Amino acid sequence: MEDLSQVTYCGLYCGLCSQRCRIPPQASALQGSMAKEGYEYWAKDIPGFQEFWEFLQSLSEQNTACPGCRDGGGPPFCGIRKCALVRGVRLCPECSAYPCRHVKALGEGYPMLLADGERIRRIGLDKWVHEQQERARNGFCYADVRCEPCEIPDE
Repeated sequence: MEDLSQVTYCGLYCGLCSQRCRIPPQASALQGSMAKEGYEYWAKDIPGFQEFWEFLQSLSEQNTACPGCRDGGGPPFCGIRKCALVRGVRLCPECSAYPCRHVKALGEGYPMLLADGERIRRIGLDKWVHEQQERARNGFCYADVRCEPCEIPDE
């Protein structure tokens, strides 16, 4: 059975997002270092520290930072998610209009997106997810090849 819990509508793999694979351990390490220095005790009177400390804690929790786009995570304004839901496709590479202008625009910021979409079509979702899990085990993250943020058309 194909597991879509880590796959976005556009065809990215959540496990390769820095918000899930890099930021949590880094935030946790920073918070741990700061805790060793006693920040949580003596810095609580510094303006904004308590909010920062709570934010740092939330960043360190790998699976709560973002639930994934299928469970309401990611940008709330995502036109790609809206389009996939309207068209009734599980992910964009299954759509007859793939790659549409929305996906092409996102591909400007994520250079692997279109190639991965074609790979999903060619080898199937299960094999592709396995490949992404292997990328994650090897330490790869989309931020390694991410370009400037791009504008995705609303319609």
